[in-house]
Amino acid sequence: MNDLLPFLPGQLDQVLQSIPFFMPEIYLSVLFILVLVTDLLFGKDSAWLCRILACAGMVFVIVKDLEQFQLILTGPHFLFSEMLLLHQTSLLFKLLIDALSVILLLYFEWDDDLRSHRKGISDLYSISIAAIFGLHLMAMSVNLLSIYLSIEMVSIASYLMVAYRSENGWSSEAGLKYVLFGAASSAIMLYGISLLYGFGGTLNLFTGNLLPGLLQVNPIAVSFALVLFFVGIGFKLSFVPMHFWVPDIYQGAPTPVTAFLSTVPKIAAFALLINFLTPFIYFPKWTTFDFRLFFSVIGIVTMIVGNFAATLQNNIKRMLAYSSIGHTGFVLMALVTFSTQGKSALTFYLAAYALANIGAFMLASYFANTLKAEDVNSYKGLGLKYPVAGVCFVIILISLTGLPVTAGFNGKLLVFSSVYSVYQQNHYIWLLLLMITGALTTVVSLFYYIKIPLNLFLRKPEKVVDYPSSAPWLLIVSALIALLLVYFGVFPDLLAKYL
Repeated sequence: MNDLLPFLPGQLDQVLQSIPFFMPEIYLSVLFILVLVTDLLFGKDSAWLCRILACAGMVFVIVKDLEQFQLILTGPHFLFSEMLLLHQTSLLFKLLIDALSVILLLYFEWDDDLRSHRKGISDLYSISIAAIFGLHLMAMSVNLLSIYLSIEMVSIASYLMVAYRSENGWSSEAGLKYVLFGAASSAIMLYGISLLYGFGGTLNLFTGNLLPGLLQVNPIAVSFALVLFFVGIGFKLSFVPMHFWVPDIYQGAPTPVTAFLSTVPKIAAFALLINFLTPFIYFPKWTTFDFRLFFSVIGIVTMIVGNFAATLQNNIKRMLAYSSIGHTGFVLMALVTFSTQGKSALTFYLAAYALANIGAFMLASYFANTLKAEDVNSYKGLGLKYPVAGVCFVIILISLTGLPVTAGFNGKLLVFSSVYSVYQQNHYIWLLLLMITGALTTVVSLFYYIKIPLNLFLRKPEKVVDYPSSAPWLLIVSALIALLLVYFGVFPDLLAKYL
């Protein structure tokens, strides 16, 4: 203990110097405590108060995110003994996570199944805030220990969210599967981290002797350790072969929770992946493991499996689950460019995809609230009964497909452009295969996305039913999302210039 005393003042100075760059996370910590205490004091009837606190608090967090752009004008900043790194990319991803989280926090109350939970949903807001805190850490982690801890923080919160409706058999089964698969993937990733630490002698990715140390080890052993590490990342991104949990968990979880899992954790996982790959990419002597080949193969297989499996689904949530797998493969196209243009395309595509995906799940909740319609066949004729909801659903699906004039089209165009630009420079065959696969699977996605408008507008209902009214805010926010997708489809520069 006495040997450590001389180092304590320096460590405390580093902590104090890091605090100004950690203000959004401090606000999230305070917000978590406020929401938790409010729930404890007022019980299950406090859902409306917890909701107001959570959403208002997230607005303050977003303000703090925006203020941090001034702090990084001089360059990136390492925080807390180089455990975290604040830079423009991580800040953009955090801002995107927080903006989408506000919509998702509002969405919880609008789902009938979730709102009718006998314990109320006030606990769900505190769990969500804890998950968002973990997502912030994921976006900034540059140390193997902070990477693991941030992923586990998000995972534990996600397990609780999936199994929140414990009285529901589907939700309980989904929660159990998620915990088992998540624990297995975490253990495999931790084993990979331990091997990397043993080979390199340090946990720090950007400083220290990790990369030079890995070069001194047998390439097969290093490749094995990296593959084990990517198992944990793949679980969050749900790329093949770590995708097997997605359909059952997405179907069994409450729809707003499914919307949460399919968007913001993916965004944080891609930010983490960028942080992890950056030192390897810019290390001139690194030839041990071909990251571009690895993620190109994963991207191709993921696009094929996700999109073709989605064509076989009739349940809306399972269809969107496989669709999200396909989108993950498409985003990997932008990642493997390892370029600034590819990073900007990746960010734009994730923003457009996440917004459209949340809108799709909101409309799924709208029709589930209205008539318990949870599969494609039960949508017959609903577009004529609810034309606004039907038209909004079509616009959102057009964006998810990547057709003009929507933000999804511009996102796919930017991704293809970034990949083609790098291909022109190095003529790497796997980049060409990625583009071909991306184009073909986009066509395939039409076959399952078109099922929904086909049933909404062109199929007659089997019998005439007087449909009860549903939550109006679901329709209002879905309509706003549809308008935003069209707006950013016509004027993409208004969003792209900030990314």
